[in-house]
Amino acid sequence: MTPQIRRAVERGFTLIELLIVVAIISIIAAVAVPSLLRSKQTGSEVAAAASLQAISKAEVMYSLSCGAGGFAVSLPTLGTPSPGTSEGYLSADLIGGAVVAKSGYNVTLMAGAGAAAGPNDCNGVATQTTFYATAVPQSFGQTGSRSFAVNASGTVWMNNTAVAPTEPFGPPSVTYR
Repeated sequence: MTPQIRRAVERGFTLIELLIVVAIISIIAAVAVPSLLRSKQTGSEVAAAASLQAISKAEVMYSLSCGAGGFAVSLPTLGTPSPGTSEGYLSADLIGGAVVAKSGYNVTLMAGAGAAAGPNDCNGVATQTTFYATAVPQSFGQTGSRSFAVNASGTVWMNNTAVAPTEPFGPPSVTYR
């Protein structure tokens, strides 16, 4: 090979070409990362609403089979099996305490508006005539931008604040789906 041809072959990329490639990759990352974060936030919101739907269904099963028509007002109560069974009414990820952290949301269960004392359940635990469950973002705007609530009606309500919809449900809260 002649010296002139060898230099053309060994030349490689220039600094400007490498900087252009880095700039293009940076622009793509700047567009993709916010979309990824929004997708993750939306996934957390869907998981929070699904948790409240699971609590609502567990409350109905509990009320009919163990609660003598009353509702549980704590998540651990829904995890306690009825006598003669080995399964609770709610999955283990939702019965860890009075407030359960799940998918970037804090989930709670309490007596609903206008609740009165109900009969004791099949395990001797006091019940109430209605319930109110909430899911609020642990870090509003980062883990979620909507808060959710459900009561004995079974309809999940949501709003775009860091505070769960209050009973009686209505504007500015709207039903989920």
